[in-house]
Amino acid sequence: MLEQITPLILTRNESPNIRRTLEKLTWARDIVVVDSFSDDGTLDIVSRFPQARIFQRAFDSHEHQWNFGLRETGIASSWIMALDADYVLADELVEEIVALQPANDVNGYRAPVVYCVGGRRLRSAIYPAPTFLYRRTQAEYYSDGHTQRIRLSGRVATLHRPIYHDDRKPLARWFDSQARYQELEARKLRNTPSSELGLADRVRKLRLVAPAAVFLHCLIVRGGIFEGLPGMFYALQRFVAESMLSLFLIEQDTKNIFQSSAETKTQVEEPVDKPPDRTTDGKPELSSSF
Repeated sequence: MLEQITPLILTRNESPNIRRTLEKLTWARDIVVVDSFSDDGTLDIVSRFPQARIFQRAFDSHEHQWNFGLRETGIASSWIMALDADYVLADELVEEIVALQPANDVNGYRAPVVYCVGGRRLRSAIYPAPTFLYRRTQAEYYSDGHTQRIRLSGRVATLHRPIYHDDRKPLARWFDSQARYQELEARKLRNTPSSELGLADRVRKLRLVAPAAVFLHCLIVRGGIFEGLPGMFYALQRFVAESMLSLFLIEQDTKNIFQSSAETKTQVEEPVDKPPDRTTDGKPELSSSF
């Protein structure tokens, strides 16, 4: 199975992460890296792996970046393994993939993600299982809020061994990314009817509920409080991210109120058309029929 797979990775200044990701892909005959003009040494690290091919493309959206990698880089393998630059495959997951014999109706596989903080694996993290392995000809990416989703025909099966999410970029980069991501998420929530949203997004639309709810869920319900500083760090990250989203939603609410108030004031103060003035030089006109 491994010889049928091409890993596809997006990068942008991922030097703290990309080596660990590539070191788990030494089995791959071809690796495609789509880079958004990194300037931090990422490309130097990638170039040390001889099977890696680098393509540079200015970032405009995750959807376009992934579809470019999928369609415009000359990948010939039957299967794609789509990985974020901070994803590290567990050795057991590679072994599980080796043994795969996909049925004809299976066009993709998802795997659980174990979130890490500084290399410490957390049980309290909440992270959806991504569809990361799929048949190349059956896939297409589309935008969903700040991120992308994959559209696949056929069935998606579930693997049991994990991917480790272990982002070691500086916290300042995380703040910068989250500000952009949450602004896009806020736009999605404003433009989507609640009836078309999942439960989590409907809670987010309540503005102030989600930040406290996710913090308590991660720290208390999922036991982050027992995982020491890494558990607290993660819970606070989720609290901050959800707070940013709430702020973007409330900012737009405020703008809408001010705009509505200004429009109402303009309508009230608009002068009423006066009847024609039938005077000449301030004196009444004389009737011609006098």
